[in-house]
Order: sequence, then structure tokens, then C-alpha cells
Amino acid sequence: MAFDYTRAALTRARWPHLCVRACVILALAAVAACATGPRRPPVGTPDPDKFLFGRGSEELNDRDWFTAREYFRQLVDSYPQSPHRGDAKLGIGDTYLGEGTSEGFVLAINEFREFLSYYPTHRRADYAQFKLGMAHYYQMRGAMRDQTETIEAIRELTTFVERYPRPCEAGASTGPSAALRQCSDLFPEAQKRLREARDRLGDHELGVGVHYHRMKFYPATIERLKPLLEKDPQFTRRDAALFYLADSIDKVGRPAEALPYFDRLLKEFEESEFLERAQARVTEIRAALDKKSEGAAGDR
Repeated sequence: MAFDYTRAALTRARWPHLCVRACVILALAAVAACATGPRRPPVGTPDPDKFLFGRGSEELNDRDWFTAREYFRQLVDSYPQSPHRGDAKLGIGDTYLGEGTSEGFVLAINEFREFLSYYPTHRRADYAQFKLGMAHYYQMRGAMRDQTETIEAIRELTTFVERYPRPCEAGASTGPSAALRQCSDLFPEAQKRLREARDRLGDHELGVGVHYHRMKFYPATIERLKPLLEKDPQFTRRDAALFYLADSIDKVGRPAEALPYFDRLLKEFEESEFLERAQARVTEIRAALDKKSEGAAGDR
């Protein structure tokens, strides 16, 4: 299932960001066009497109991002019917990603998106979708800072695991197109990175919730942490989320409602800094509820 904190939050975070990104792409592409010269194959070279792809791949492996990009770009621009054109476009995206700069990430995202638009059934469409997610993943900021890129990484990596929901068996990755396979050798890595991105966003929600808890603004803590646990039940630090949520519900005078969250914490975690306090509070709440029940029975 897709992981979506709120469609409204994603829309607010995404559209202004994309407008700026589009302007940056146009500006950087213009600069790149002026700064680069064509890397042409020698006159008479058989299969010149293959020559360009081979040289570009060599430079890519040597991490010479600029030169590799020149070879790949020449292939893409000059040989539109080449069987290597799709791979060369991916190579261009990889060169931008390899640079590791803010500008490079913007241009890499553009290349991978264009690839998926032009070649949706290409045998390496899974690679493009994975790298698209990773281009956002590499730009994720600390938990208590802006989470726009984290949200984008979650969106793209979720798309990946939905399209390719399992690793391929031996030989499957070289078979049909990625669109027909519905599997990918990149699935384990994508699943791992998706969990890390979700945890980053969860840490943000948890941090805000704990801040409100310390300010004794318990309703705001509940509003932050309850949706977090509902939408991401596998959040790695859910022991903290469960404790602060239960404690906040308890402190606003609803101990019976807090009890299931304390119980879940005790059930799901063998080790946690919150276990002792949770167990003590569970004992107190149960004793109080039992006493109240006995009193109600006596009144009858």
C-alpha cells in the first residue's frame, strides 16, 4: 500500500518545489549546453553509437562525470534509433547523480523522469524508478528540518515497490521488459531505503510530538503521534511514539483509552527505555479501573 501522510501536505510541499526545480533545470541545461563540446566517434567507426556508449560507460566507471556525459549526450542527440539510446539517457542521469551537488540532483531527477516517460516498458525502467527515488533520498534533511525531499523519496520509492514488489529469480532480470516482469533485483535495496525515508519522516513527527509533550500541550502530541502510528505501524522508533501517545492520552484524563497503547509497547518490545515506566503505569491504571469497577458493583 502507498505511504501517504496527507495528500494536502504532499501537494503543499511538491508544487512550489517543482516550479523552482523546473526553472533550475532550464538554467542549468543552458549552461551545460554552452560548456560542453561534442564527443564524436572517429570517422569511419563501425557502429558509432556503440562506440559512444562504450566510451561513456568507461568514463562513468572512472567517475569522470563530465566526459561521460558528453559521450552519452552525443549518442542521445545524434542516434535516435540506437538500441543504446535509453541506456545512454540513464547514463546521463547517473553522471548528474554522481556529482552529488544540488544542481546535479535536480538534473538527474529530470533525466530519470524523462526516461520513464519515453521508455516506460524498457528493461531498465526499474533502475530509472529506483534512481529517481534515490535522487530525492540523497537530498533528505535532518529529522527536524524541512521534509519535502523525504516526502518525494517516499513517493518515488513506494512507486518502485508497488511496481516491482519482489526480487527477481535467477535469470528473470535479463528476460522481459521491466514493465512485464513485476520484479527487480533492486527490490531489497529499495525496500531498505524506503524504510529509512519513512523513519526520517516519522522521526520528524515524533520530534514535534515530544516537543508538545514537554510543553504539556498533550492534545497536540496526540494529534501528531496517533496518525503516525496508524499510517506507519512499522515505524522503527514506535516504542517512543507509543509511550508519549499513551502518556498524553492518560494525562488528558482518558486512562482506559491509553491502556492499549501501553500494552502494545510492552508486547512489541523486549528492550526499550520506556518499558519500566509503561509497566508501572499499566499496573496503576488497571488497579484504578478495578477499584472503580468494584465500587460500581457495590453501589448496585
